[in-house]
Amino acid sequence: MSRFKKLINLAGQTIIIFLITFALAEISFRVYNHFNPTFLFPYGNYNRYRGKPGEQDYDFHLNSRGFKDVEFKSKKEPNTYRILALGDSFAFGVVPYQHNYLTLLEQHLNSSGLRTEVINMGISGTGPKDYLALFVNEGQELQPDMVLVSFFIGNDFTNTMIVWWIRSKLYEFSYVLTFIKYFRDINFKYEGKLIYSHTSYDDNSPTFTDDAFLNIEKQGSWIYMKRAPPKKAFTDSVDYLVRIRELCDRSRIALRVVIIPDELQVNPALQTKVLKALNVSSNELDFTLPNRFLKEQFQAHRIDHLDLLDNFSTTTMQMNLYKPNDTHWNIAGNKLAADLLARYVSSQLNR
Repeated sequence: MSRFKKLINLAGQTIIIFLITFALAEISFRVYNHFNPTFLFPYGNYNRYRGKPGEQDYDFHLNSRGFKDVEFKSKKEPNTYRILALGDSFAFGVVPYQHNYLTLLEQHLNSSGLRTEVINMGISGTGPKDYLALFVNEGQELQPDMVLVSFFIGNDFTNTMIVWWIRSKLYEFSYVLTFIKYFRDINFKYEGKLIYSHTSYDDNSPTFTDDAFLNIEKQGSWIYMKRAPPKKAFTDSVDYLVRIRELCDRSRIALRVVIIPDELQVNPALQTKVLKALNVSSNELDFTLPNRFLKEQFQAHRIDHLDLLDNFSTTTMQMNLYKPNDTHWNIAGNKLAADLLARYVSSQLNR
């Protein structure tokens, strides 16, 4: 056998070994992610960003289910009104547990004489589809009296559109390639943690750089475009909430949705920066468009809701309600939301 043929055979054997190894690694990663969902791999279920049970979050520890809340029993205490709170990172919160709007909501309702338990089941990185799955898999068995969904304008439409067959990059089809990219980014691009869970909280410390934060707001600005509003993203999000309402109706559970505004909707200075970065005029964007759509759909589908946009727009003129360069509420924003929610929920219970 000539030297050339030997090289061809060797190359062929090497390729075959590589492909077999790659396939086995791909299968192993997918099996592992099925039983232990992680943020490393694309488009996992709602557990992929779920907190680790007992993990420290500032001076608080997540409960045994990985939620940012105290321990709770599956069976509700007698004469207690139980509220099950679903949401993404807004519900989980970037502020310490004691400043979270859901923690404060429970305190407000109890101080008013209503024996209330608010169970915070917020999981970062989730969306309406995940809220439905979480309610079906873990929420219904808790037999809540009310389900409170926190709908964040900033990305709850976007997260609904992320389905397994939509990939923006070729490597996202492979768990192995996704892992390699993650490993490369950690070693060559990683610039520090975004969540400082083991240190003291600083309400004035920016989370992202100015450029990174501006880019986040630019990417999310498509939902305000007048020219081509993303109707499918809007309707899909509502469809999941309608399914939650149907399940609640069957069990005689009240459903309430609180619409959380993105900072871009209430901060004129930020709006100016984004418009300039996009090179578009103010006439091309309507920062109230998604809220109006939600209100119309909620009324049509009999979903009671509280829209915080107007209150936050007005109050933002007097004080900062969002953590610098973060997209989430600071301590003041959480307090305002809790005050508004407490009045809203109380009025609903007194009907």
